[in-house]
Amino acid sequence: MHSIFVTVFRTLLGFTVLFLLTRMLGKKQIGQLTHFTYITGIALGNIVGDMVVHRDIKLMDGLVGVTLWAVLTFLLEYLSLKSSKARVLLDGEPMIVIKKGKIQEKALSKSKLNIDDLSMLLRNKEVFSFSDVDYAILETNGKLSVLKIPESESPTRKDLKILTHQRVHIPSEIIVDGKVVIGNLEEFSLSQAWLDNQLKLFGIESVSDVIYAELQSDGRLYINKRKERNS
Repeated sequence: MHSIFVTVFRTLLGFTVLFLLTRMLGKKQIGQLTHFTYITGIALGNIVGDMVVHRDIKLMDGLVGVTLWAVLTFLLEYLSLKSSKARVLLDGEPMIVIKKGKIQEKALSKSKLNIDDLSMLLRNKEVFSFSDVDYAILETNGKLSVLKIPESESPTRKDLKILTHQRVHIPSEIIVDGKVVIGNLEEFSLSQAWLDNQLKLFGIESVSDVIYAELQSDGRLYINKRKERNS
């Protein structure tokens, strides 16, 4: 029983430390996965995993190791913000793999990509023919940015001369699972009384009858009632 409690404690401690450190390191660890951030994520996970599973590793040693790794990562990320040379060293540089419709073989070779890989990345961008591509850039996080030739670009409202209206709001959730998102109401200077009146216009007496409500860009309210209460 003592062994189980020790495992539970070490797991909770490791989980908490890893959560706090990843929050400290910022969203780039998830949103922009470069080689460096990928290795950092694996290393932190391994250190914490070993600290939890292997009893011969002292808790303090594990905590010092994972904290030191996180601090070094934070310092390098800070350095990359201040120095373009450090940024290139840590994250690499974007590579132009298609230029003016021509595949850049040297860039593909440096990026360790073959034609099949490039085709797959293009299909992920809903581009199924190389002839539709003007420029394609392989970003440092492994994603492909594509600029189509003018003939293949989708027309915009401006191109079609369609009248557009200025957005009043950013679409935001107002009710989620029967509960009001107070922060969003306050963000748009809306009151509970306003919300109640809007619900009454839809024949809804209680917020609990709504599973989801969203304030749309034009100021209107989109409402999705609970299925069992639709009758």
